[in-house]
Amino acid sequence: MSEDISIARFRESIQTGIPEKLPAPHVYDTNVNHAPKRKKILNAEEEKLALRNALRYFDPKHHEILLPEFKEELEKYGRIYMYRFMPEYKIKSRNIADYPANSQQAAGIMLMIQNNLDHAVAQHPHELITYGGNGAVFSNWAQYLLTMKYLSQMNDEQTLVMYSGHPMGLFPSHKKAPRCVVTNGMMIPNYSQPDDWEKFNALGVTQYGQMTAGSFMYIGPQGIVHGTTITVLNAFRKIKKEPTGNIFVTSGLGGMSGAQPKAGNIAGCITICAEMNPKAVHTRHSQGWVDVVIKNTTDLISRVQKAQEDKETISIAFEGNIVHVWEALYDADIHISIGSDQTSLHNPWAGGYYPVDLTFEESNEMMSNQPDDFKIEVQKSLRRHVDAINKHTEKGTYFFDYGNAFLLESSRADADIKGTDTEFRYPSYVQDIMGPMCFDYGFGPFRWVCASNDPEDLKKTDQIATQVLEQLSKEAPERIQQQMQDNIKWIKGAQENKLVVGSQARILYADAIGRIEIARAFNKAIEAGEIGPIVLGRDHHDVSGTDSPYRETSNIYDGSRFTADMAIQNVIGDSFRGATWVSIHNGGGVGWGEVMNGGFGMVIDGSKESEDKLESMLFWDVNNGIARRNWARNENAVFAIKRAMEINPALQVTIPHMVSDDLIDNN
Repeated sequence: MSEDISIARFRESIQTGIPEKLPAPHVYDTNVNHAPKRKKILNAEEEKLALRNALRYFDPKHHEILLPEFKEELEKYGRIYMYRFMPEYKIKSRNIADYPANSQQAAGIMLMIQNNLDHAVAQHPHELITYGGNGAVFSNWAQYLLTMKYLSQMNDEQTLVMYSGHPMGLFPSHKKAPRCVVTNGMMIPNYSQPDDWEKFNALGVTQYGQMTAGSFMYIGPQGIVHGTTITVLNAFRKIKKEPTGNIFVTSGLGGMSGAQPKAGNIAGCITICAEMNPKAVHTRHSQGWVDVVIKNTTDLISRVQKAQEDKETISIAFEGNIVHVWEALYDADIHISIGSDQTSLHNPWAGGYYPVDLTFEESNEMMSNQPDDFKIEVQKSLRRHVDAINKHTEKGTYFFDYGNAFLLESSRADADIKGTDTEFRYPSYVQDIMGPMCFDYGFGPFRWVCASNDPEDLKKTDQIATQVLEQLSKEAPERIQQQMQDNIKWIKGAQENKLVVGSQARILYADAIGRIEIARAFNKAIEAGEIGPIVLGRDHHDVSGTDSPYRETSNIYDGSRFTADMAIQNVIGDSFRGATWVSIHNGGGVGWGEVMNGGFGMVIDGSKESEDKLESMLFWDVNNGIARRNWARNENAVFAIKRAMEINPALQVTIPHMVSDDLIDNN
């Protein structure tokens, strides 16, 4: 991609959409981190259908030229990305005023789309994949161009309807309706297996939006680093150890997992994070998100021993396989205090997990050309991986699943992962940490983006958020003081920790009261001209955004964790309470068909209308989830929903009656 162009040419390009004149053919850039070749899954007739589906975006006069090109892409990469139509301008978040728009809300959506595809943010930017190996914003570049054109034309009485990356069109609505409604992967349930995704994605008719990729709300690895920091801190608290001089072992340096070493540094421990992809290692090291890169276990052992002796806080990227790390540390008799894994095991057969003793290149070759053999190697590696972890946990290591389907896929591989009294030998981090300590109280990943793209605005919002939280903490109940203090410490150190990658964005864990008060303070600052417009949002990985039985709702024990009412109700409720855009996805961090998750974005501009919307929507967005967790008889959620009803008497929620265990057990 060339250097940036003038604002005038940028605006003209956005408004043009799919160009009438074909741009020059694309030259494949080997310096970019590309998605792995997808396995061949379409038969001959289905390949013809995929080509028809791709060509329908273009005037028939271009079909003869584009057909062989798209056919070659399908053969080479397993998908039709339409590389020729990648825009010439640099894709990045800009000042909201730079976007051609009749609606400021639409301009905010354009900003967030481009941030998701920024080369500094996206995992595979040329394939429109933000993170997770397959978390896509769009399936092809025609969809991107058409979407941006529609958004540039939209007024405040229209809504853009998005079907799995495809912009169906602008529909008449009204000013209080969302400006955009996004669905991703909404499959008929019987067609929601991994191979169904491969097939229908190759046909160009659906996509995997992950969580915040397809909903335009990803803010780079910062989006998860705060939650990871809280998780690491609370994991050490759980085992009653200080982070200093103690070891945290994990893997993955991609879009989401890349936050782990930075979080380890903030927490103050020694972090070892393995990654097979050299480009991912280079990206995180060059961004300062990991301190040291080591490529063999001998050097790793020496460096870790020195860090322990010196009580260093350091993050080490091991360029290689995580299984070798676990085994080498065991052989060297080095104690691991806490351990986890954040490889993309929701996508195990297409680049989400690399088998031990195969090189990165060998794995990529096998997964596309010998998919059945590759699956055997992955499952064999998972068994060995689990065996190594089990040896460490027998010596006192605290291991937890980090929401990447590690336990689930290991069990499917017949690894020694089954528990005696529980489903799995190890807990999900939500079961042990995030669920009872955060989600049940309503604390989750609230985030905002300064639409001016001005670092000074971000600094001011940090100060505003700090003041709000410090004031709220004075009156907060004792049982949520730990969460309040962790977040005050986080936001005070945000500038120093240099968390920004891409947009001028910030994240912190807040409950409904905190989110509303912070957003209200922002809105007043915008009205006063102190800062520019703000885009409010959150991760789907939140109190009520996601129904995921092995992650977000894994601490729901009334049997309803396999239902998805909460996520669907969340998006419906957000859409008529003031969200600028809403999204609902099948799939996410734990896999296609394993989770349903919803998100939103909201542009606030300093108006009374913005204040009304943020108060109504943010209150619902959090308390919907607390109400469900309360009904599941989660003690902390019962406390939280009762508190919410005291604050707002218009809220009336059914409170469960507790049943005596003795009564049930003895009858």
